Amino acid sequence: MNTSAKKLPKVTAKTLLHPVHFLSLGFGSGLAPKAPGTFGTLAAVPLVLLLQGLPSWLYFVIALVAGLVGIVLCQRTAEHLGVHDHPAIVWDEIAGYLLALSFLPATWLNLVVAFVLFRWLDIRKPGPIGWCDRKLHGGMGIMLDDLLAGLATAAILHTGHALANTLF
Repeated sequence: MNTSAKKLPKVTAKTLLHPVHFLSLGFGSGLAPKAPGTFGTLAAVPLVLLLQGLPSWLYFVIALVAGLVGIVLCQRTAEHLGVHDHPAIVWDEIAGYLLALSFLPATWLNLVVAFVLFRWLDIRKPGPIGWCDRKLHGGMGIMLDDLLAGLATAAILHTGHALANTLF
């Protein structure tokens, strides 16, 4: 995201009142003056806890739907703000973090490790995550790098669990 070349438009309260933008802006968490992506990811933690009582397959379907719906949500908010990937748009972090905890119990250890891994992958953007961030545009470009970061986080966590179960 190269938003430093021009001044970002301010997100108004009126924008936040629109249901599409309310979701794209992470229920307002994306309006944090510093590290909005981190605050957007934090906003996902209560959603993970709320969805944990569901069967694992249904949790995963909801996480996937959040990602797919996010393509449209983020595209509409980006168009409204006139910036491809405005930092206040954090639905991608929410959907990515939901995916990161798919098929895992919401223990505090899993929540924290997933949070740290997901944020690291989202910020550093290694491999295909970075390629998606640089090459894709629109709602797909906003969402896909975070969804890949979420899937990579899930893969790392599942591998860690499998190793721990094997060794201990």
